[in-house]
Amino acid sequence: MSMTFRRILLWATAAVGVFVGLWAAIWPAAFYDAFPGLGRVWIAVDGPFNEHLIRDVGALYLALAAASIAAAFTRGPESGRVVGVAWTVFGLPHLIYHATQFGGMPLIDVIGNIIGLGGSLVLGILLLLPGPGPRPHRPDPETVHDKKENHR
Repeated sequence: MSMTFRRILLWATAAVGVFVGLWAAIWPAAFYDAFPGLGRVWIAVDGPFNEHLIRDVGALYLALAAASIAAAFTRGPESGRVVGVAWTVFGLPHLIYHATQFGGMPLIDVIGNIIGLGGSLVLGILLLLPGPGPRPHRPDPETVHDKKENHR
């Protein structure tokens, strides 16, 4: 995977983390009542409001976003792959839970839930892919020419 594509994935995960994280950490009651927005409600249908839990989820998403941003500014693929591990380890059980606990949600919300949570999991998995292999060394033509001249 190219570094440009990896950086795009990292910025995408950062955007998810900032969106969910800021909303949940700063406005936990609004997050509980109205996430994901646009008139849909996914959190309140799953049990009573718990400010501590909602703020902790926000902090977790912000931490993942911070790791994604930091990795986006590195040169090699390794930090992006580590961030991919974190998003995948978080995303898989998160998706499994929500895929089995729809609590009477309308079909549109079930589909949105699967797409949203599955999408962030896929981003994490894609970040796990190896970067490009080492580039073969190609000698500079002028250096090769100079070496030939020195041997004459």
